[in-house]
Amino acid sequence: MIPTNGRHQRRRSSWPVALGAGVVALALLVGIIVMSVKPGRPRGQVVAIPPAQPAPVVAKPPATEDWPRWGVTHTEFSGDAERDDVADAASHILSRVPLVQNQHIMGWGADNPEPVPGGYDFRNLDRRIEFMAGSQALPVITLCCAPDWMKGGTEGRTDWNALEAAPERENFDDFAKLAATVARRYPTVEHFMVWNEFKGFWNPSANRWDAEAYTELYNKVYTALKGVNKNIKVGGPYIPIVSNKSGGGSELQGAWGVVDQRDLDAVEYWIAHKKGADFIVVDGASMTKDAGVYPDEFTALGKFSAVTTWLRQKSGGLPVWWAEWYVAPDNTDWTEERRTAVQTVAMMEFATGGATTALYWNPQRKEGQDCSGCLWRPGEGDELPMAGVLSGFTKWFPAGVPLVTVTSSNPRVRVLAQERQLVMVNTTDADATATVDGKEVTLKPYEIKWSERGGA
Repeated sequence: MIPTNGRHQRRRSSWPVALGAGVVALALLVGIIVMSVKPGRPRGQVVAIPPAQPAPVVAKPPATEDWPRWGVTHTEFSGDAERDDVADAASHILSRVPLVQNQHIMGWGADNPEPVPGGYDFRNLDRRIEFMAGSQALPVITLCCAPDWMKGGTEGRTDWNALEAAPERENFDDFAKLAATVARRYPTVEHFMVWNEFKGFWNPSANRWDAEAYTELYNKVYTALKGVNKNIKVGGPYIPIVSNKSGGGSELQGAWGVVDQRDLDAVEYWIAHKKGADFIVVDGASMTKDAGVYPDEFTALGKFSAVTTWLRQKSGGLPVWWAEWYVAPDNTDWTEERRTAVQTVAMMEFATGGATTALYWNPQRKEGQDCSGCLWRPGEGDELPMAGVLSGFTKWFPAGVPLVTVTSSNPRVRVLAQERQLVMVNTTDADATATVDGKEVTLKPYEIKWSERGGA
């Protein structure tokens, strides 16, 4: 299972923004009341849906010469819910080099967007989209998850324990209609991912993914989004790619382990039966499911480039997106320096493998919680190490930049280079000396060092 880090669990077998169109915020009767069951909110608390909600005024995102490649996915706690000075600090960290920023329509910081059929509540989503715009985001929306009434629940009630349930087949059209409503409301959002990790699409009796049902939902959403704006970019299947230490029957394996063939089969079914796609989406961890970090945390990262290459080949060259990526088990005792070094080398693997987008999950946690890997300190706004790594990669290694081969005399020092800049990482817990690009350098344990090249 992919580590949670305060995120969603996957249900699977044990083995494996300009002016929005106001018409989409359908007017509700003033007296409509819904019941909500949400963590932190008393069960059965009454919540009123506002009678009408105009779309936020959000400027078109900044133009960029190259797609940034790197970005973040906001979760339950992020800068938009902080006090003003912390929110401003978080916004500055995200905006100094514009990143891709992603938000789900329900959960992970957003309330139920349609508690009753035709009755929309976009207040939380509006706030998050506005924060993204204020921090110069290239915005992305993940179309997950579904209101309760689409998955067998009660109209007007939200059971957050059922967040990961898929909509029932008879409600696929309703979910596609909701997706189109979201697209009309936020017309500056031009990239959409359909669903999240195949949630609710595991077939326990067949011991495999229900790729047929997911693809049926995807095709309806794809059609609905293209009906709003043919220039909208749509991607799927957003499935987790799980690996194990060993095993047979998989067409994709390496020193880092063996990919679960059932995941690959689901991807191939979607490729063969999708109505269309502008990019292909997966997520995954470098760790194996059965043996954790294998054979070591840096060798394990080769999975990312191997899977990326496989996806490009199988999809006929579609841009490859990693919606989420993970390198450490939950509650690991790694130092922040070690974690950041491993994550930096993971980003090197995405770049060399040719990934178009890689989104960093969860830039912030709840104040008072351990915040290893966060981009800023909750409640304070102080910048943390991964923020600088993301900014540096976004500036120097966007998706369109040509890479150049620069070798290191010491295999423990990993290097990624383009014409003007390179980044080096010491992958050990001791000082490491190497000749890189004609210069001798010494790096402290797990140190990350940027250097201009002669062509600068």
